[in-house]
Amino acid sequence: MRRAEHPRATLSPAPAPAPPPVEARPLDPAGLEREAGVARLFELHYSSMLRLAVLLGADDPENVVAEAYYQIYRRWRRLRDVAAAEAFLRSTVCDLSRLRTRQAARREQPPGPSDETVASAENTALLRDDQRVLIGALQHLPARQREALVLRHWLGLKESEIAAAMGITRGSVKTHTSRGIAALTQAMEARR
Repeated sequence: MRRAEHPRATLSPAPAPAPPPVEARPLDPAGLEREAGVARLFELHYSSMLRLAVLLGADDPENVVAEAYYQIYRRWRRLRDVAAAEAFLRSTVCDLSRLRTRQAARREQPPGPSDETVASAENTALLRDDQRVLIGALQHLPARQREALVLRHWLGLKESEIAAAMGITRGSVKTHTSRGIAALTQAMEARR
């Protein structure tokens, strides 16, 4: 008598099923809101944030602004008020510009042929002579004075907004602004 073979013994192993096609998962509503909010913020304020970084003396303003947008993207869900996103972005640009300026000052730089900062062709073409003189004088101010003046006179912020952006008190804003104006006035008169 023949022994019946076990059905499993005669079958070859079944091939593994193909993985389901990988599709991009749709973002959740909060993720879509964040994407749209940051994109809108970028459209509205990228140019002004780039100019702010340049005026604050950042040696790599494009990277400063890109980092600021990355920071706000990461923290979007924790923003208490989405309307305050512009203020957060401005504050981040100020902080990063200050940090980069400090880092650049700490690094040892080999002596170069010139101590002048070379502006991009776009910036140079856009600036008139008087603006170039003013920005040159502005670049020689201490960082806090320059920051206070740019935020006050270029962006037109109130003292409370400047204090929030710089992380200092309103009294310190007044001090930095008045000292900056005095130093800038003296520098501009000396050049004329």
